[in-house]
Amino acid sequence: MNRENKRKQFEKGYYKTHGCSDSFVCKVCGRLVVSAGAGSGHRNHCPNCLNSLHLDLVPGDRAADCGGIMEPVGVWVRQRGEWAIIHRCRRCGHLSSNRVAADDNPMKLMSIAMKPLSQPPFPLDRIEEMTALMGGDGQLYAK
Repeated sequence: MNRENKRKQFEKGYYKTHGCSDSFVCKVCGRLVVSAGAGSGHRNHCPNCLNSLHLDLVPGDRAADCGGIMEPVGVWVRQRGEWAIIHRCRRCGHLSSNRVAADDNPMKLMSIAMKPLSQPPFPLDRIEEMTALMGGDGQLYAK
């Protein structure tokens, strides 16, 4: 590896105390991503398509050699009610969690959140039959 391609080395925890204001072009949708509007100094995913790159093993260390596309596969709510996006690397399968930014696409966030309800792991037309098999009477509402 030549000098121009070497990654900058920062002390451990540098990114926790220093914001990253670097702009980048999203590798998935091609839009320019700037840190302004994120609501924090740490922009790590595209606000349009919510994809990211696999750069870190631990947040901010830039030690991952994978470089694969991190696609949003789910959302979860943290203890204080803050939403976070669950990303999975297409190349190696690594999972990570990233805070939702202020300017993230709300429709994309909601579509990710609703995906388990819109694509359940069982056929909806057989829900009454499955309820009866579990010991219920198959009725959705009490009479």
